[in-house]
Amino acid sequence: MRTHGNWITRAETAADVPAIREIDLAAFETPLEADLVDALRADSSWIDGLSVVSASGEGDGRGQGDGGGRLVGHALLTRCHIGDTPALCLAPVAVLPAYQKTGAGSAAIRAALRAAQDMGERYVTVLGHPAYYPRFGFTRASDHGIGLSIEVPDEAMMALALDEAHPLPSGTVRYAAPFGI
Repeated sequence: MRTHGNWITRAETAADVPAIREIDLAAFETPLEADLVDALRADSSWIDGLSVVSASGEGDGRGQGDGGGRLVGHALLTRCHIGDTPALCLAPVAVLPAYQKTGAGSAAIRAALRAAQDMGERYVTVLGHPAYYPRFGFTRASDHGIGLSIEVPDEAMMALALDEAHPLPSGTVRYAAPFGI
């Protein structure tokens, strides 16, 4: 468990699964992301310790896995590949609507990236808002020769090297099967 600003972050536990689903259902317009997280948990792309939650500092009795406060945010990293090179995919990232823009999502992302780096992972990709993810070090994937097999806005596909000694490889990103890409 780590503290990031006002947020406590830690790896998901089995007790957190219902609260994470609630976060995903509340944060997105459809249940697709919540269903994706459930499918990824059962997939070989799942890596224990890289599903990270953020909790408020004060407990309210809901969503408490190990004594922290209420779970309000979630960031998930799962295995993908850039060409044949193992990498991670950051998706989804979700925060309860009442806690959006409070740093809960950023805390979960930073903790997930740190956990990945601590595990020796080297690369992370994300398909997301181009104004949000650069704050974590993500840059336009196409600048590194990284692309997708589907059409997406060029600025929305980003990548990050967790270790400066190992620059990003080039290639097409292959996501885990539950992504359907």
